[in-house]
Amino acid sequence: MLKLENISFATDDKEILRDINLTIDDRFVAITGPNGSGKSTLLKVIMGLVQPISGRIYLDGEDITDLSISERANRGISFAFQQPIRFKGLKVRDLLELAGGRGKKGNEGFVHACKVLGEVGLCAKDYIDRELDDTLSGGEMKRIEIAMAAARGTKLTLFDEPEAGIDLWSFQSLIHVFERLYQKTSGTIIIISHQERILNIADKIIYLKDGMISEYAEGKKVLDQLALDINPVAGTDNLLGDIAWKEVR
Repeated sequence: MLKLENISFATDDKEILRDINLTIDDRFVAITGPNGSGKSTLLKVIMGLVQPISGRIYLDGEDITDLSISERANRGISFAFQQPIRFKGLKVRDLLELAGGRGKKGNEGFVHACKVLGEVGLCAKDYIDRELDDTLSGGEMKRIEIAMAAARGTKLTLFDEPEAGIDLWSFQSLIHVFERLYQKTSGTIIIISHQERILNIADKIIYLKDGMISEYAEGKKVLDQLALDINPVAGTDNLLGDIAWKEVR
């Protein structure tokens, strides 16, 4: 369980997060909201990439506020950036075997790496020995990064807009990847997304606005609130037509 108490963050005299209080114990939670509402900053605070100016963070009852990024990773938190990092000279196999860790050596590590590639819809035969370089498309890199998260099997996995910068066909495949990941995961996934199809998978949605939590509830209630905020006349029925963060079609 993840618990945030009175979390605030500011930079250059600009307040980005304002007194955030959250308790997350669902398996799949989505964060949505307008640009500049503090979504990415909230995930970075949880991962330890930036430090809050006030408040405390607890993971399974342990105060992790002052822990480093590596210490949080050792506690079971992983982070996937909007733009996956490419590692020159490193192969897909190397990355997944390193992520899997947990004593998997030789053939066991190889089999596990192939398995997680299959879970994100990539043929292990075609990808296991590919280098993590510019020959891989954005969509392929996104899937490999998700496979890395699946290989780690962490308590808490954070995704920052995994659909960003990919084409329509990759997006459609990505939806199926997250549907499978949701079915298989035993930990908690927190994902920033503006896409209705991803929001619909979530157990709950956090609607972040102006650095504050406007709503945190089951999907339909939050989507109704979004519709009213964006178009108070049209309401939910016209949500996708008027929403500022439209779904790729």
